[in-house]
Amino acid sequence: MPRCDLLFRDALLIHGNGESGVTGDLAVSGDRIVALGALTGWSGGREIDARGLVLAPGFIDAHTHDDRALLGPPAALACKLSQGVTTVIVGNCGVSLAPLSLDHRPIAPLDLLGDERWWTFDSFAAYATHLDAHPPAVNALAFVGHISLRVRVMGDDVFRPARPKECAEMRSLLAAALAEGAAGFSSGLAYPPARAATTEEVIAIGEPLARHGGLYVTHMRDEESGVMASIEEAAAIGRTIGCPVVISHHKCALPENFGRSRETLALIDRTAGQGDVHLDAYPYAASSTALLVELLRDDIPVQITWSLPHPSAAGRMLDEIAREWAVPPIEAARRLQPAGAVYFSMDEQDVRRILAHPRTAIGSDGLPHDQRPHPRLWGSFPRVLGHYARDLGLFPLEVAIHKMTGLSASIFGLADRGVLREGAYADLVLFDPASIADRATFTEPELPAEGIREVWVNGRSAYTAKGGVVPDPAGRLLRRRPQG
Repeated sequence: MPRCDLLFRDALLIHGNGESGVTGDLAVSGDRIVALGALTGWSGGREIDARGLVLAPGFIDAHTHDDRALLGPPAALACKLSQGVTTVIVGNCGVSLAPLSLDHRPIAPLDLLGDERWWTFDSFAAYATHLDAHPPAVNALAFVGHISLRVRVMGDDVFRPARPKECAEMRSLLAAALAEGAAGFSSGLAYPPARAATTEEVIAIGEPLARHGGLYVTHMRDEESGVMASIEEAAAIGRTIGCPVVISHHKCALPENFGRSRETLALIDRTAGQGDVHLDAYPYAASSTALLVELLRDDIPVQITWSLPHPSAAGRMLDEIAREWAVPPIEAARRLQPAGAVYFSMDEQDVRRILAHPRTAIGSDGLPHDQRPHPRLWGSFPRVLGHYARDLGLFPLEVAIHKMTGLSASIFGLADRGVLREGAYADLVLFDPASIADRATFTEPELPAEGIREVWVNGRSAYTAKGGVVPDPAGRLLRRRPQG
């Protein structure tokens, strides 16, 4: 009689490849799936009656800022595990903890990961060694950030283009990080510390990506009126380097650009024909990042997520604070800095159009260290499954799951992840398709989802609805293995 460690009975198995689910059994031994189908005669050390429930690959959060959260206790990643997320992609938007060591508070947006106490890894190898020695609660794939490299090489003098010698030094640092296990290079060209960087600078630094099989992931230079030119720039960088491109948290921000996702997605399709281009998106019509004065407009409501000098401002609207202080909103923002904010600057129809695009993976872009975070940190994945797939019918459930499993695994080169098949890693989520829903809101942003029953990371239980996060972490730092 075949025996396994964990045996699911009569689950709706949704494999992560976009195909319709089938009812059946699934067996796990150690950290791998060992059998699927009608497993008559099998027995398990633990057997789970999964009738009426979906068993899917653990979700892959395609865009996170969990670099520091990975260093904390397992409970620090409850925001991910409670959604069914078993793997996170870190080091996005040009912001990565490695390779950068600091003795003073970092400038924005690096400070989204915390103050100087957290900036202690002067090489990617040091960050990787720490995670290998202290396993996190979820798996992680890590990128090296352009802004982090600029600050490492240029110090505080980052508001200008890098000189050739500086580009060469950053290129050498990136090459070393890729050899040490980094998955690629991320940029945040919209942010002040990288805004002066030319296209040529990014290409010069990113040159090692091709020979290391790395990805270029970008928070583009402009997600507003210049969004089309920014897509073209991102695609040109990838073509010139010879590497795939992922456009981060794609959006068309500000009212004058509402509806332009028709144009941007058509352009992405055209550029994808000339090179490998994908994108990620989160299921909300509001963004969140550092509180930056240049992003303020009278027609864009802003909610404060944290403020170092005024902690009590977290969760309040900027215009209310400005009225209370009897100052213009720009002056109130200056007094609140350093701080973070939510910007209600997107159109719901654009969000739906982008989510539905076949090249779009799901990423939360959550900021786990914000005092009152955007609800995407806790709600993105159940919101896609419940609100958009089940309630609105934007796409079938199996397509929604593909966007957060098999598609992401393919984009990021996560071998044997994101799929239910024999030999794949047992990253799994068991949930109720009838009740799964996000509960996090802009007023109560840290409420866990409904409908998630249990989550497994590398074959070990990591979260249960009744017990929360399991205190024995089973995550791993992953290395990119491109297909083909």
